[in-house]
Amino acid sequence: MNRTATLAALAVLAAAVASPATAQEAGDWTVSFGAATDNRSKDASKSQGDAYAWGGVQWESASGAFYAGPGFETIKSSTGSELELEIGGGWRPEVMGFDLDLNATYKHQMDADPGADDDAWEFTADVKRSIGPASGRIRLQHSPDGTGSTEAWTWVAARAGWDFTSKLTASAEIGRREQDNSVDYTGWNAGFSYALTRNIEAEVRYHDTDADADNPQYAGALVAGLSFAF
Repeated sequence: MNRTATLAALAVLAAAVASPATAQEAGDWTVSFGAATDNRSKDASKSQGDAYAWGGVQWESASGAFYAGPGFETIKSSTGSELELEIGGGWRPEVMGFDLDLNATYKHQMDADPGADDDAWEFTADVKRSIGPASGRIRLQHSPDGTGSTEAWTWVAARAGWDFTSKLTASAEIGRREQDNSVDYTGWNAGFSYALTRNIEAEVRYHDTDADADNPQYAGALVAGLSFAF
C-alpha cells in the first residue's frame, strides 16, 4: 500500500478515537499484556519457536459496539524484524442472535532489512454464538499483501469452546490458510484457559499444522502463556 495512504488511514483512525464526540461518549480503556513460550498466529510460529511478549491498549465505546487501539508483539520475521507494532479498530454488532466482530488492523515490523516488505493490512470478520456453556466461532481473515515475500493470503477457521466453570474453559479450532508466494496449510489447536484472578489468565494450548514439520515455524508445539488485563 502507498505509504501516504497508509499514514492518512492511521491518522483518520487516531482522530476518531480522540475526537470530542468519542470523549463525550466516555467508554472504557483496557491495558493488557502478557508473555508465552511461543508466538503462534494461525497455528504457525511468528517467533521461530521462541518465547515472546505482547501488549496493547484498547478503547471501547460505552455501548461496547466500537473499539480501537494500538499494540505490539515480539517476533522473529523473515524480514529481519523482531518487533511488530499495530493499530486497529472494529465494530461488534449483534445480528439475529449472533455476535459479529468486524475489524481492520495495520501492522508494521520495526527495523526490517532494507527493501523488505515490512507492513500489511489485515481484515477480520468473526461470527460467534454462545448457548449455555457451549460457544462457537467462524473466522475469516484476509490481507491483500502480507509482510515479507508473502503476498495476498486468506485464513478461514472454525472454533468450538466449552465453559466447565466460570474460570475454566476448553476450546479447539481448525483452519485453512491459502497464501500467494508462500506455504498453504491446514492448522489446528486445542487447549485450556484458566482465570487465576479477575485480571490474570493462564493458558496451555497445543498447535500443529500439516506443513513441513522440519520447519520450526510450522512444527507442532505445546504453548503456555500468561496474560494480564486492567
